[in-house]
Amino acid sequence: MTPTPVGMRCPECARQRTKVRTAATITRGGEPRVTILIIAACVLVFLATGSFGANSGGNKLYHELSLQGVIGIHVLHDYYRLVTSGFLHAGFLHIAFNMYLLWLLGQQLESVMGSARFGVLYLTALLCGSLGALLQTTTVEVVGASGAVFGLMGATAVELRRRGFDPFSGGLGGLILLNLAIGFIPSFHVAWGGHLGGLIGGVLAALAFDLGDRRRLPWLGYAGCAVLAVAAVIASIAVSGNAHDYSL
Repeated sequence: MTPTPVGMRCPECARQRTKVRTAATITRGGEPRVTILIIAACVLVFLATGSFGANSGGNKLYHELSLQGVIGIHVLHDYYRLVTSGFLHAGFLHIAFNMYLLWLLGQQLESVMGSARFGVLYLTALLCGSLGALLQTTTVEVVGASGAVFGLMGATAVELRRRGFDPFSGGLGGLILLNLAIGFIPSFHVAWGGHLGGLIGGVLAALAFDLGDRRRLPWLGYAGCAVLAVAAVIASIAVSGNAHDYSL
């Protein structure tokens, strides 16, 4: 028998090398495949809709996929707009800024959460962002991935807090506050409702996954996200028929 760190083993077994896997490596998603896929989809849709100006509108496809309450969701029942609007962007600056933040946050968060959880969280934040945008306005077109990106900011803050770090001690807290403040500058015409909705959705989704992990019930996080997503869709449909605009 041969002494090893795990006890006495036979010579044949002692020569074997077992791959050690920790909890961190089991949950790590590896390559940020979902993040890359989302960015690629946004770029392809951007090219297809022809919104190439600094702050342009785009072609017919752009208007058919954008988030519109009274005209789109309420009258035409185009519920798909709740999702497709998150892949549209009004100009180069719009998509460049959103994709930069998406890559910056996504590659880190996805590697920690895993691709499946990250994808579910992103979709949940996107739907919550659409609800927030409709609460702000149902008469103006709203586009952009910023609602979902704000959800990633909120989820990253939850993850940092869970690991014992103060989210506001680094740059994340300032990034959230700065981008929220920009949304209230009148000349920028930003859908601040979508930002707030996405941020809240991302925080709640991350808390649901955290609760599931602490109780050793992984399905609980997915169930919590499903409840949030369904509630966001139902509320969005309900509010879409109320014509209002609280844009700055």
